[in-house]
Amino acid sequence: MGRLRVLSIVTAVVLATFLTALDNTVVNLALPQMRTELGLTDTDVKWVATSYPLALASFLLFAGRLTDGKGRRWSLLTGVAVFTVSSACCALSTTGVVLACLRGVQGGGAAFILPASLALMSHDLPDRVRTAGFGATTAAMASALAFGPVISGVVTQHLGWEWLFVMNVPLGVASFVVGALALPSGPRPQQGTHDAAEGLHRHIALACLSIASFVYCLIQAPSTGLGEPSVIVSGITAVSGAIVLVCKKRSKRGSSPAVGQLLRARPFAGGLITQLLWGLGVSGVYFYTSQFLQSALHLSPTEAGLTFTPVVSALFLTAPFVSVMAKRWGDGQVAATGLMSVAVGLLLIALGSLQGKLLGLLPGLAAVGAGSALALPLTTRALESSPVHLSGFAAGLFSATRELSGVLGIVLVGAVVTVGDYASVARGATQGQAFLTGYQLGLCVAAALVATGAPVAVWALRPIKCTP
Repeated sequence: MGRLRVLSIVTAVVLATFLTALDNTVVNLALPQMRTELGLTDTDVKWVATSYPLALASFLLFAGRLTDGKGRRWSLLTGVAVFTVSSACCALSTTGVVLACLRGVQGGGAAFILPASLALMSHDLPDRVRTAGFGATTAAMASALAFGPVISGVVTQHLGWEWLFVMNVPLGVASFVVGALALPSGPRPQQGTHDAAEGLHRHIALACLSIASFVYCLIQAPSTGLGEPSVIVSGITAVSGAIVLVCKKRSKRGSSPAVGQLLRARPFAGGLITQLLWGLGVSGVYFYTSQFLQSALHLSPTEAGLTFTPVVSALFLTAPFVSVMAKRWGDGQVAATGLMSVAVGLLLIALGSLQGKLLGLLPGLAAVGAGSALALPLTTRALESSPVHLSGFAAGLFSATRELSGVLGIVLVGAVVTVGDYASVARGATQGQAFLTGYQLGLCVAAALVATGAPVAVWALRPIKCTP
């Protein structure tokens, strides 16, 4: 494969991945302006903000399976087309309901992009550039998450919220054109997997329904309460679906050979566990650190967004050396070191917050970025361990775990922050002191979760001894 084609594949994937990650954060700062101009109610605002990640998490597994059936090229181009067209329509929305629905369509398009992107990196790039490709994709996602608030603040203030969606169009068109010209068609589905796929489709549909119901409960319950009928119905649906899936898995006739085959691969199972632990810790901290920067340090939204640049800078500087370090010390040791670096970074942020100054947070943020880069072998080895005919489903399952870990992280760390906050208020602390106490407690819990993934990484990526 020529250098130009490799570069074109990476460019198409990186652009598409950047867009999907950017839309996870870019809308939040624009919600006040949307509320004023569109006359949004509190419920409308909530759904405009959450319909995108809800649709993304719900459809990832289904999109991953279609990636295996239709091909990685088809899935990426379809996802980019749906995402780009729905972005243009979002800019023309005149009501909150329409905007929320179109944001859901965006999430559906993103659900096709993510598994196709990971599968293309795993199976369509030469070995010599595969780790670098994953590094570029991770860097693109980190850049989108870091610069999303800054971009949102500047664009909303000077151009208007509509332009947050308009700017997706040229990038989406560029990704589609480059991908259409450069992406390989990929192998056709194997004939022998058709019957297994039919049973797997039913499992995936049930899993998607359970995921959607579970995410709805996590989002809706804190504001409406557990007694709300829609929350109760969604909770029953999520639990019932999970029970059915577990029972089917234990049944010989109902078991899914594809899922079993993936989970029997040690790198893939370990990658899923560590991805969940990393997301539980980092995602919640990212969300509440943004609040801490604005409420406690009194930074503007743009200044708060710029504060996260050490994460991206450290990730960019570390990523090129990951492959060399993995060859010398082993994937497991490097990945475990990365997770421990993230955990230490979170503790450093907690210590830095005591100073009440921005400078105290920067070492911890840099450690989080560098550690996240060192954990890259977990993703690479996990997806490489999946069979080619299940690459899309494996990537979809991996991406769904990441999205759900983000939602769970915000809820879990948020619960810890709230408990610490209430306990401090009960002891007579001011509101600002109480939030700081809860925030620091949340950082400590997040650090413990991420550190738990270090021994899992060593186990998952240990070399397989060849017996003579």
